Amino acid sequence: MNRIKLIAFTHKNIDLKEIGRFHLEDELISERMNALKVGADASEIMYLSTCNRVEFLLITNSEINENWLGNFFRSFNPSWNTTEVAWASSYASVFEGDAALRHLFHVASSLDSLVVGEREIITQVRNSYERCAALGLTGDLIRLAIRKTIEAAKEVYTETQIAKKPVSVVSLAYRRLRELNVKLDSRFLIIGAGVTNNSMAKYLRKHGFTNFTIFNRTLLNAQRLANELNAKAYPLAELPNYTQGFDVILTCTGSAEPVINKSLYQRLCAGETHRKIVIDLAVPNDLDPEVLESYDINLIAVNNLQEVARENLLEREKELDACMEIVSRNIDEFNAILRERKVELAMSEVPRKVKEIRDTAMNTVFAKDIATLDQASKDVLEKVIAYMEKKYISVPMKMAKEIMIDENPKG
Repeated sequence: MNRIKLIAFTHKNIDLKEIGRFHLEDELISERMNALKVGADASEIMYLSTCNRVEFLLITNSEINENWLGNFFRSFNPSWNTTEVAWASSYASVFEGDAALRHLFHVASSLDSLVVGEREIITQVRNSYERCAALGLTGDLIRLAIRKTIEAAKEVYTETQIAKKPVSVVSLAYRRLRELNVKLDSRFLIIGAGVTNNSMAKYLRKHGFTNFTIFNRTLLNAQRLANELNAKAYPLAELPNYTQGFDVILTCTGSAEPVINKSLYQRLCAGETHRKIVIDLAVPNDLDPEVLESYDINLIAVNNLQEVARENLLEREKELDACMEIVSRNIDEFNAILRERKVELAMSEVPRKVKEIRDTAMNTVFAKDIATLDQASKDVLEKVIAYMEKKYISVPMKMAKEIMIDENPKG
């Protein structure tokens, strides 16, 4: 259990705009995470990035200290200088063993979310694991940990009221939008067709908005969303050529740099001078801060939704004790799973050894005696040996598990 380590940057320990410094675009994840496995001396690694957190789940025997963190962040971003590495190390929240697992359970259950009770995070955790597993970054221990994490999160959502009248960053953003009395025929310019923008766009359509234009780096994904919204779709590269104007920009891309600078914003306005609304749900933000300094904009962004999120937390605090009990019980269950898995791995050599003994007995030690038997006798002998072989494999495993249970009774 102590091999499980977790490095986290969340809305609780760092400014949201700084979390973007740890965001990786999809095409960089394999390269950077494989470099991290080497730099951190980790056998497995998983990378999770959302609008309010970036987390690294690792399996390593290494002790996490100042030197280890320095190597970790130098491996994560080789372009960082000594000051940047020291900055990252100072803000990193580090969890080990049970604490790492507890934090992971809290994350997937939304207990650590900016918006407690939101359900998107469990899907984000699952998707992050599946992506890292597909890249060959994870192994048996992270597989078991994530499986139990998802089970614990589902239990929290179904057996408590934490997600009653569920809210999310998307619903909070929409609440702010409605406060601005936006007309239903307003022109929405959607930049990015990822999970967050998909959710927000469908939320808008559900509430009566109909005028959408979508730009995305991958045109196919833009077209899929456009088909659901009865909208037009274009590749992101064509955004500077858009001249139809807009009332609201909804943007959430995976870009490490601002997507909308002053020049582009001016072109998108197409000569219109009335106050615009920008919903920027990206981390780091897609809207260059210089745009805000030069134009009259109502900005709805993740960082200015935090106050509403705090109000939401107060409404759900009475459910937290029940959630914590579920998390603690699932940690105990995971520890039992780990002990059982250790027995399985330790005894994985038993079948091979038994087969070696059988082959030696049949083909060497008793080969001449067996040769004198008729076919019927050989068939019976084969059945007897196969039966005994099966029992030699299963009985020790069963006995080991029973001993383990007796030594570590539940409750």
